[in-house]
Amino acid sequence: MEHEKIELPPYSAVASPDRPRCRPMRRSRSLRVFALACLAFIVYAQWRQIGSDVKTGSSLLSIEKLEGDLEVCSKLRSKPQDPIGAGRGRNARYIDGHKPTLIKNATIWVGEPVEGASDEDARTGKGYSWVSGDVFVEYGLIKKVGKDVDGSYLSSDYLVFDAQGRPLTTGIIDMHSHAGVDSLPELWGNEDTNEMSSDITPYVRSIDGLQPNDHQLQVIKSGGVTTSLVLPGSGNNIGGEAFVIKHAVGEADGRNETSDTDMLADPDRAWRYIKMACGENAKRVYGKVGEHGPVSRLGESWEFRHAFEQAANLVRSQDDWCNVAESVGVRNMDIYLPQELRWETLGAVLRGQVHVNTHCYTIPDLEAFVDHTNEFKFPIRAFHHAHQTFLVPEILKRAYGDSPPASALFADNMWYKAESYIGSEYAGKVLYENGLTPIYVSDNPVLNAQHVVFEAAKSFGYGLPYHAAMASVTTAPAERLGLGQRLGKIKPGYDADIVVWDSDPMSVGATPVQIWIDGTAQFKDPVELKKPYEAPVIAVKEASVPVEEPTIDGDVIFTGVAKSFISDRSSQEATEGQNSTVAISNGKITCIGTCAAELQSAATSGVKVIALKNGYLTKPFTVFGSTIGLNAIDAEKDTDNGAGTSIFSRGVDGLAFDTKKLHYAHKYGVTRAISAPKYTGQGTHQGTSVGCHTGAKHALEEGAVFADDVAVHYTLDLASKSGSTSISNAVGTLRRKLLEAVDGSANVTDAYSEAAFLAKVVNGTMPLAITVHSADVIASVLKVKTAVDSAITTSSRGTDSSPPGINLVIIGGAESFLLADELAAAGVGVVLSPLLSYRSTWDQRRALTGAPLTNGTAVDALVAAGVITAIGIEEDWLVRDVGLLAGIAYRNGGGAIGEREALEMVGGNVYDMLGLKGGGGGVGVRDEFVVFEGSPLEVGARVRAVGDGTGNVSVLV
Repeated sequence: MEHEKIELPPYSAVASPDRPRCRPMRRSRSLRVFALACLAFIVYAQWRQIGSDVKTGSSLLSIEKLEGDLEVCSKLRSKPQDPIGAGRGRNARYIDGHKPTLIKNATIWVGEPVEGASDEDARTGKGYSWVSGDVFVEYGLIKKVGKDVDGSYLSSDYLVFDAQGRPLTTGIIDMHSHAGVDSLPELWGNEDTNEMSSDITPYVRSIDGLQPNDHQLQVIKSGGVTTSLVLPGSGNNIGGEAFVIKHAVGEADGRNETSDTDMLADPDRAWRYIKMACGENAKRVYGKVGEHGPVSRLGESWEFRHAFEQAANLVRSQDDWCNVAESVGVRNMDIYLPQELRWETLGAVLRGQVHVNTHCYTIPDLEAFVDHTNEFKFPIRAFHHAHQTFLVPEILKRAYGDSPPASALFADNMWYKAESYIGSEYAGKVLYENGLTPIYVSDNPVLNAQHVVFEAAKSFGYGLPYHAAMASVTTAPAERLGLGQRLGKIKPGYDADIVVWDSDPMSVGATPVQIWIDGTAQFKDPVELKKPYEAPVIAVKEASVPVEEPTIDGDVIFTGVAKSFISDRSSQEATEGQNSTVAISNGKITCIGTCAAELQSAATSGVKVIALKNGYLTKPFTVFGSTIGLNAIDAEKDTDNGAGTSIFSRGVDGLAFDTKKLHYAHKYGVTRAISAPKYTGQGTHQGTSVGCHTGAKHALEEGAVFADDVAVHYTLDLASKSGSTSISNAVGTLRRKLLEAVDGSANVTDAYSEAAFLAKVVNGTMPLAITVHSADVIASVLKVKTAVDSAITTSSRGTDSSPPGINLVIIGGAESFLLADELAAAGVGVVLSPLLSYRSTWDQRRALTGAPLTNGTAVDALVAAGVITAIGIEEDWLVRDVGLLAGIAYRNGGGAIGEREALEMVGGNVYDMLGLKGGGGGVGVRDEFVVFEGSPLEVGARVRAVGDGTGNVSVLV
């Protein structure tokens, strides 16, 4: 049965014929009808007036808007090209009035092989060399490069810089930085790295939070970095757009204005850039079960695919509109071009207009994202962090596009979270040998981008060919940014971003003498370090990856030892320039010198004889103030001893041996660690530190622990506010506890209690170690020491073997140089951790960042004042770099720090300031030693043997 048809009531005021007539309208009603009629007439008249702007068909759309949309169609279909450099008369960034410059007498790294070298030869490094010559820059461009550029053919009014034969390269390019959006020192008000209102935020832009006045931009530039890709953070799966900037800011650096726009490396914005991230971060930030995700990598892949699908739908609808508009004419369209700001950037990604950079560590992350590139047909320029890319080069080669993604890496920073636990310092070498591109980056402020060239230098030390290591921070990132025809080389037509170095940039401590950006010198009166000049050379490292696992042997002989730094010298000890022999028997050094009898005996006994080319014999390294032995993966609580602001504990009770950190420490010559329980985070301390051997398997093994309780530790850096609510309260609490220990008012019934250990501190039998950076808080601590020392003297405390007073040690010490004389007078030692502060926190804001900005760093000021100084490691991954850190102090110390003194900063000085006689544990120095191939203070040294006093020698050959 059909439903009865229901008609709407008529809109007319006149009744239908089959209905009774309505009564006449009232006057008020008629007036309303009249008013509506008038309004309708006005609207009609207005419509007639603007008829020229309105489509004459059934739709009322703006012709002007439709025609504008049609113009957008051509932009949507265009694909950017790398901007060319050759043929330009001037750099678009050039500022009128800046004089040309002739840089004379330089040793130049052009950045490409000689003309005619085949691609195969170039890949192996053939045709690359340092060449002597001059560089002329004008209008922000490199105009001439050659031998003895004739000044008579140049503009009459030009500046001359004499490089005095020193190395000259293009500016360093950091392809992963958060400088300016994660401003330093860290303050909540200046932190704009991540937009965390949503996991998928392709629509936000790093340039909108970039602080041009961030002093860190200048610090970074002082390390030779002229260009950075400033990315949003990795808290989101899709974090937003990134921008390439140059580190020339404001009038002081040769610019007309101080603005973010003025910092853009390519003012024409040929390419756009986007940051994405997979793995731990997004699920850690957004994973709220039952509320929102992603809570797993599975969910992250869905987030990616869903976002790409929205963008793909937008692209399809836009393409359909453009095709129809071009076919029937824009005036016949009844809708505007579909546009949605939320997905516009991702749409541009799918159109090939945006360079994609993705934070990915692990194999499943990498493979999933490669699958996304093929499903949605977009290329990826680089995987960042990329710790496991060296394991799966073939997965990278499956990515969509003409070339596989590069790997933007750290040289050896790992173990800080689960996805960084698997990694290798040889990753760059392995990737390069598999036809892929390694690039070294800072992730500033994760690493200090001022020293990003040091990451490349270390990669060279780990076996990456010299030319590839140089390319990893110059030509390779330039190419991946789509700016390879303007940046990354010293050639005519390229931007005049130039660095003159005081030494080979692939060596320890290399520092710029002067830097030019767009042809303008950046430092008016730069500090220049005093270094003996050494011409750079393209060294060749061994082709094979060194043995990962050592062999154990108590008897071994090394020949070719050029230098020895074993303290108890014998008459046969090696001296500089001699090739001597070191004989080891039953794990102990029995001879240093000619050792003829030992060599003769080895010929018949079968003792292994290993020939070195440039052997070094040193004491092992000791790290003080890290979490080595108490931690395996920093961000995983199950692998960590844990932290506590209200609990005083002993490190010896939390020892955990046989971890990757300990294995690597031992393999790189760090046989001892002195570690205290954490306070609130990495680098903070509370409780008593334990001294342990890194090669032990468990705490009951003989010699595993050389000191149960080394020092009493407290934290007075910014972390102390979380436990004490204020610095003043934390300092006051420390004073009260120490004075109570002096007068014995504390009821000590537990020999392992805090009060019991503080009694040892005031008795002078155990040192007090304070983690602190601020000069102001260091001054407060020195005042506490004075007050407590006075109380100790009054009470006649102290032992017969130690003078009354606290043995105070400072850990951290970024601003300690401001009190160098006072620390020396008080007999207080300093463990600099890190060695080179970059003002990352407020209490480090006055730290010395080194040449060319400051005259020396904290280590130089402390040594000059006579303060016992050691080098600590704030993060455990630095166990590989302990010798290199000492090398920086040596190379950049202006001759005030010799090789032996530098090595003592990562060895004996710690024991001196802690009052541990004989290095602790009573083990002789001939029982503990390290044999190196090459100087441990230089890039590329290899540990060949480690003797840790157990009677066995770990041999790595």
